[in-house]
Parts: sequence; structure tokens; C-alpha cells
Amino acid sequence: MALEILFWLSIGLIFYAHLGYPLCLAILDRLRGTTDDRTDLSPSQTPPQVSLIIAAYDEEEVIEEKVANALALDYPRESLEVIVASDGSKDRTVDLARSAGADLVLDLTRGGKVAALNQAVAASSGEILAFSDANSSWRSDALRRLLKGFADPQVGYVCGQVRFSGGDGGNQEGLYWRYEMAVREMESRLAGITAGNGGIYSVRREAYLDLHPSRGQDLSFPFELTKRGWRPIYEPSAIAEELMAPTIEGEFRRKRRMMWGVWDAMFGWGMLSPRGYSPLYYWEIVSHRLCRYLTPWLHLIALATNVALLGSGIVYSITFAAQIALILLGLIGWQTGFRPGKIAFYYLTVTSSIAAGAWDRVRAGKVPIGWEKVEGTR
Repeated sequence: MALEILFWLSIGLIFYAHLGYPLCLAILDRLRGTTDDRTDLSPSQTPPQVSLIIAAYDEEEVIEEKVANALALDYPRESLEVIVASDGSKDRTVDLARSAGADLVLDLTRGGKVAALNQAVAASSGEILAFSDANSSWRSDALRRLLKGFADPQVGYVCGQVRFSGGDGGNQEGLYWRYEMAVREMESRLAGITAGNGGIYSVRREAYLDLHPSRGQDLSFPFELTKRGWRPIYEPSAIAEELMAPTIEGEFRRKRRMMWGVWDAMFGWGMLSPRGYSPLYYWEIVSHRLCRYLTPWLHLIALATNVALLGSGIVYSITFAAQIALILLGLIGWQTGFRPGKIAFYYLTVTSSIAAGAWDRVRAGKVPIGWEKVEGTR
């Protein structure tokens, strides 16, 4: 009986994390009937002063193009400050950023992305702080659309949409990201998003937090600002474009590095503490973050208990066959171009990256502060 409970609980949580939770969000979204009545800045409005901050580490391949992209945004030049924070770059990043026309280029010692951003914010002058990665190309209207959210004085954080291209080597990140953005859009309308992305986001100056260098703003800002009374939202019309890692192996390395600090955020930095959250936001945190990050171990429990339950009824033979079929389908996708197999392999790879990141954290005893580019994303 205990094995059966454990088995069905594990299976139930896996399906809830990936399908049940988005379905619940969709039902609530429909019942609430929420609409977006925010508008872009009109020509008659005085645009806020914005500091667009770009953290860079050895980005000589793309930094000129990125600065040019920032300067070409459909936003008054006198109201836009472009800052490049070089985190100890050893190549020509600093010189190229200056020659490209950045308003301020900080040549910093290596301290990690978050430390570089903290120092750039201290040197900035904007009332709104916008952030972008060096390999993200913003559409011309992206900044104006990103600022729509700040019409609500309760909003302290606005994250835009990153669209990925490439992935010819089998990476299915684009498909996953479209699913993730649909979930994020519904969360935004309900209680606020539970994570952002580094490619395109913005924060009110008074809401900005100097985080520890080992932390990531993508995961920490939404919940930290929520605890302080701000609302973190998603603005899908503010669009940036990036190249995804061309292979699933590259995507695994990227996500493994990201997952390294997840458990510190959840248990060490208070993400799982309900204090400061509304009940709806805490439900989002548990459903979207905790349940999702527990998935590797839930799969192992489901498989182990299923093996132990073989012979206890035909249903357990069917569920065992289904779990083995998922693994086999992933292996087929790894070796062939069969699309369902490629999706299954992507799912298995990304799920295993969560466990790999946890192992890295235990083995190293700390979260690294530096970051490296993923090959093929520049």
C-alpha cells in the first residue's frame, strides 16, 4: 500500500508540474477574465530616464552589434543611457564597446555577472534600469513596450520575451520556451511571474536589490521583490532575439550551470518561505518551481516503485512499459531526426540537468560566480 501511494504520488506530481498546473492557470485565467489595458508611451508623454545595462565577459564577437542595437532603439536618445559592464574581459570587449558609442564602459575585475550589474547600477543615472545580455538583439520598440508595465505603480519588475532561433543540432529549447512563456503570461495576470530571463528585463531603481554575486537575478528578483510589496510581471510584446545552443548537449551544459544555484535560492535565500507572499503567488512558487525542480527524483521514485509493483496488476505493467517507452523514444530521438523522439530526448536531458546541477552544488560546496558563453550562441 505504501509503495502504491508513493508511486501514484510521484506520477501525479510529475503530471501536475508539467500539465496540471498550466491547466489550472488557464482555468483561473478564463474565470477571472483579465485583460491587458496597458498602452505604449505616447509621443506626448515625457519618457523616463532609462539606463540600459549590458554585462559582458569576452564578448568581442558581438559587443559592437549589441551597442548599435541599443542605440537604435525607438527611444529618445537623451533619455537613454547605455552602459557596458565588462566583467574582467581579456579580449577587446572594452575597447570595442567604447568605440561603438556606449555612454559608459566599466572595465571591472572579474567578480561575476551579478557583481558587475550591481556596480553598473551604482554608476547609472536612470530611474528605470533595463538589462540585456550581450547576445540579445532587441526589436526597435522593445524598450517602449517593456516600460508599459510601469504605468502600474505597484509593478517593480518587468520581463520581456526572448525568441530563440537556430537549434539545428537537435535542441528543442524553442518549443519548450514557447510553453514556458504561455505559463509565464498567465502567472503575470494572476499573481506575478516566478522567474525572468537575462535577455530583456527592467527594474525600478527604488526596487533594485544588490544581490550576492553567487545569485541570479532571473530567479531571485521576482520572488524577492514580491516579498517587498512589488509586483513582477511579463510583457510579451517586448521582444528580444537570441541564438539558442545549437545542440542538446550545449543546452544541457547551459541548464546544468543554471541549476547549480537553484537550491540555494529555494532554501538558503528564502524562495520557499511563504512570508511576504500572497496565497496565489506561493501556490505559483510551489507549483512552478518546487514541483518542477523535484521532477528528476520523482521520475526515479516512480520507476523504482513501479518495478517493485510489477505483478500487482496489469496497470503497473502498463505504467512500467510507458516509462520505458519514454526512455527508448528519447534514445531514438538522440540517434535520429524523429521529432517526437527529439522532444522526448530534450525532456530527459533537461530533467537530468536539474539533478546534475544539484550534484555540482553538493560536490563543489558553493555556487560559482563566473559565467562562460555557450558555444554557438554568438
